Amino acid sequence: MKRSFLYLLALLLLSSCGPKQIPAVGDQTYLVFDNQVVNFVPGKYPKDSVQPDANGIIHLGDGRLLLEKIHVPNFQRSVKVTATVTLKSHGDRWDKSGSLFVIPQNSSTNFLNIWTGKKSFPEPAKELEGLQGIVAGDDYQPVLELMRFMTPFGVGFYSDSTSARKPVYIDKWAKEVQWKEDVTDRISQLEGDVWIGVWVDTWTKEGYQLSATLDFDESDIPCDAQKPTHAEPVLNTVYYIGPQGYPDIFARKNINVNVDIPSGAKNVRLQYIVTGHGGDDGGDEFVQKENIISLDGKKVYDFIPWRTDCASFRRFNPSSGVWLEKRKVQYLDWKAGKYKVKEMEEPIASSDYSRSNWCPGTDVPPVTIPLDSIAAGTHQITFSIPKAQPREGDKMNFWLVSAWLDWDE
Repeated sequence: MKRSFLYLLALLLLSSCGPKQIPAVGDQTYLVFDNQVVNFVPGKYPKDSVQPDANGIIHLGDGRLLLEKIHVPNFQRSVKVTATVTLKSHGDRWDKSGSLFVIPQNSSTNFLNIWTGKKSFPEPAKELEGLQGIVAGDDYQPVLELMRFMTPFGVGFYSDSTSARKPVYIDKWAKEVQWKEDVTDRISQLEGDVWIGVWVDTWTKEGYQLSATLDFDESDIPCDAQKPTHAEPVLNTVYYIGPQGYPDIFARKNINVNVDIPSGAKNVRLQYIVTGHGGDDGGDEFVQKENIISLDGKKVYDFIPWRTDCASFRRFNPSSGVWLEKRKVQYLDWKAGKYKVKEMEEPIASSDYSRSNWCPGTDVPPVTIPLDSIAAGTHQITFSIPKAQPREGDKMNFWLVSAWLDWDE
């Protein structure tokens, strides 16, 4: 019944469009990565070569970064774009940062020619403390993130061997984890010849097994024109390949980025993805820290990125560390007919604890910050995490931040 109604509605709209019907491309699905292993094998992929393997995949960063080129038609009708990532452990039992991204098409300096040594990241300004490739420079733009995700502890690989760690409220361990993100706001960077990449911060030869799909769902309405939009990378502190490093810069200073807004840009928005890291006790991963975004010196948004629902993802974390904590528990004494309180030991998993905007096994959607009053011209956006902690020895405190502007043209 529903399909018949939609068919009749489409016929009605078709007749109302008259001669101005917009040609259809049709829905498109791209399986960019199909159960590809992302791992760390030094020397296996030489730096003087970016030859694709038998599956058309290019391996960079000793296997931690994969790239594949796809061709996407230019859509004239309205389209919705969805990115899907499916992941399971291939032997790595730890929680790691991950990123699905697209290389901006007008960035002639990019990971491919940087990896082979033909080009280099632009020399960073002095105030960026040597951090390379995090902001735009000559013939270079930082990659545009499509999805930030955090791997769970050992999902899939350890799901059949850790039954003793399974809490009573889980019937079974998950075999994999899957995330979906609406990335329609980035469609201007997803048409034509497009390099899609994925990176996982694994340092093991086993790594992870991953699939990634891009789905383009075109409107069935023949006069539903695609509205021109534009997405512009602003900042990306993810350390994808050498010589990029751990970005603990926020512990000492803000990052200021100049951006140009063209005339005619409407509904300008800043999109902001952030995760805090520092796994030691009291590190930035486990301590709430305010994030502040300012435009031309005036604060436009501030919040504390924090996730308190991590225990709800326990089924994805079979190899998470578990220990006992004493706490007072209320229970019903049936014989006495009343509730009593008793101190008991309760198993707590590492993956249960709240974290700085992520949990093991979750994706990290962007925060949308409207910049309605911004005018055409050059502006400065300031990113600040005032109480961020520095990296000191084994205390690996840092913040992975990516941001981009998008607007209607």
